[in-house]
Formats: sequence, C-alpha cells, structure tokens
Amino acid sequence: MSNPSPNQLNMWEHREHFAVAVLPYAMLAFTAVLTVVIRNSAHETWLIDLALCGLAAVWMLCLYTLVPAWRDRTVNQTVFFTGLVAIMTVLIIRDPWAGFFTFSAYFFAARLPRRWRLLGVAAVAVLTGTSQAGGFAAATSGGLGSFLYTGFVLVNLVVAGAFSWFGWVSEAQNKRRAQMVDDLSEANRRLEATLVENAGLHEQLVTQAREAGVLDERQRMAREIHDTLAQGLAGIITQLQAAEEAAHDPAERRRHFDAAVNLARDSLTEARRSVDALRPEPLEQARLDGALRAVAESWSALNAIPVQVTTTGTARPLEPEAELALLRTAQEALANVAKHAGASRVGLTLSYMDDEVVLDVRDDGQGFDPALASREPAYAGGVAGGAAPAGGFGLVAMRQRIEGVSGLLQVESEPGAGTAISASVPVQETGSLA
Repeated sequence: MSNPSPNQLNMWEHREHFAVAVLPYAMLAFTAVLTVVIRNSAHETWLIDLALCGLAAVWMLCLYTLVPAWRDRTVNQTVFFTGLVAIMTVLIIRDPWAGFFTFSAYFFAARLPRRWRLLGVAAVAVLTGTSQAGGFAAATSGGLGSFLYTGFVLVNLVVAGAFSWFGWVSEAQNKRRAQMVDDLSEANRRLEATLVENAGLHEQLVTQAREAGVLDERQRMAREIHDTLAQGLAGIITQLQAAEEAAHDPAERRRHFDAAVNLARDSLTEARRSVDALRPEPLEQARLDGALRAVAESWSALNAIPVQVTTTGTARPLEPEAELALLRTAQEALANVAKHAGASRVGLTLSYMDDEVVLDVRDDGQGFDPALASREPAYAGGVAGGAAPAGGFGLVAMRQRIEGVSGLLQVESEPGAGTAISASVPVQETGSLA
C-alpha cells in the first residue's frame, strides 16, 4: 500500500477541520430538536435541556470556534475540553439520547496534549457508553442493567482507545512525512543553489583556462620564434659578417656565404614547422640522442668548433614535449656558445636514468656571473658564454620549456671558467623503441 502524498494529507486535514467546525453544532442541534420532541411527547419541560444545549453551543463558539489562536495553548485546550465534558455529562444525566452529541467530543480530545489525550478519549468513551446503555441509572440498577452498562462502556473504551492509538501512529507518520518533505525541499533548494554556484565556477574556470591557454600559446610561439627565426637570423648575420671579414680569401668567403644560405633555408623550414606545431625535423627522423648528435654535427660544421656528444644509459623514447624541450635547450645552448662564449670545444651529454633524463652542455669559454645574470635580463640570452645583448630570451626560453614538462634547469658558470647547464626532465615513457 503506497503512502499518501502531501496533497492527500492536506485534503484529509481540510476535511478534519471541516468536520470539527460543523459536525458538533449539527449534532447539538439534532439533540436539541430530539429533546423537544421527546419531552413534549412525555409532557415534560425542555427549557433546562435547551439551556444546556445553548450553553454547550456558546462554550464551543467562544472558547474554540471564534478564537483559533487558543486551540494551540495547553491550558486553554484543557479548560475548554473539561468544561465541554462537564456540560455533556449533565446532558447525559438528563437526556441519555444526548449521546448523539457527546461522540463529537472525540474530535476535541484528539487536539489535547498527548499526556492528556488518552484521559480525554476515555472520558468521552464513558459518556458515549453511558448514553448507549440508557443513562447513568443503568449503572446502579443491578443485574442485567449493570452488566450491559459495563459492557457498553468497555466496548467504547476499547474501540476509542484503538482508534486513538492508530490516530497517534498516523499523526507521527504524517509529521515524519512532512518533515521529510521539508528536508527534501531544503535539499533541493541547496542543490539548486549549488548548481548555480557550480555553473558560475565552471564558467569562471573556462574563462581562466581560455586565458591560460592564450598565454601558453603566446609563450610557445615566443619560444619557437626565438629557437628558429631568432637563432637562424643571428647565425646568418654571424656568417655574413665572417664572409665580409674574409674578403681577401675567396674560398673562406664562399664557405661562410654558403653556410649563411643553408642556415636561412633551415631556419625557414623550421619556422614553418614551429608555426604548424609539428615536431622539429631532427626528431621526425631519429630518436632524441640521434637528433642531438645531428644538431651538434651541423652546428660544429657551421661554427668550426668541435662537439663531443655522449649518451649514457639505455636510450628510450620520451613524451614528445619532453624530447622537444631537451632538443631546444641543446640548440639554444649551442647557439649562445657560438655567439658569446668564445669556446674552443663543447661537450654534450645525454644521460638516461631510471626516473629522469638529464642533458648537460659544457663549454670552455669565457663564462659569466650567474648571480648577475639572474638580476639582469640582458644576460638571459647568454646561457653558455658571456653576457648577451640586451633583450635576450635564451635563459628564459630554456627555463620555461624545461619547467613546462615538470623539469629542472640549472646553470653553473663563472668568468673565465666556462659554462655548464643541466636540464633534467622526469621519465614518462611512451611506446617502445623501434
């Protein structure tokens, strides 16, 4: 059997209120009419009986119907019910048929405080049983009359007690359901507020993510432009300047000129790949260790500086972002050696360890003061070698790249003692070696 809905509960409450408001007066009026008829047929006066009916009507009207606020006050309820039972008792003594009216007192007993409710129901049951037995005279008549009186009273007490018990249970269930409905409504209200708040937070996070994505893309493009166009243009300028200085030696001049042309072509190709967010060409054709060796050989041939490339540990593929960050770091370090270090040799070591991969680039150039470089952005381009021209982006670009893949970049140098950089990234293996 399904539980009643809140609408059904409200409907039953409305019917109960209507019954309490109308039924006692209707039964009292019927009792009054019946009293007049019976008293007239017996040629007896009915004025006292009508006065008692009028008193009962005024009592209910003044202490219950017209003052709804008094119904919830314990003292007022007790006084009203006690007075009403007293009037009913007098009516039953004079007119046993007044039981038609006395049973309506059950409605008022149900509104008494719980500790008094059972006593009130018992009092109404005694009055109703007495009316059914023919009045209080039956209780003292002895014999069958007393037996019937006792039986009527007991039956009314049992039936009224049972209905009262079920009424209490139903009332408790209704209160629990009402509380559950209120709790559910409050939970729904809070859920709606939370959903609105989450929608606002989601919109805010989306906006922040979009802004962060724009910033990251700007930084990526800045690094790519620096690693391709800036380095390529710097190399071209260097080669053209060397070609100008070698004007007396046609062969040497031609070598520098050809190097500048090749460097321009490579830079253009690399710039296009960077714009398209593709992996750099060396990494498309080989693993990281092979790509570093190819870059070092090309750089050494271009700048006439020997480079020793060493790989330790077992080579294995890494995340593309990590490989790209290490390759760009090596390119930037070599570019700065050519521009600033004045070195005679360079060492490049790639170390595969259990939980990280480390790239070390060392030169024997003129070095610089890292403390001064950390305070002066003008040194940012001189990662390996001396001070870079103002506005350099090298150190910043390398550090951003390495930290962008959860790595660490360290620089060690001092004037006249060369420079060493160390870039380490955590291992997040992908795929298997071909």
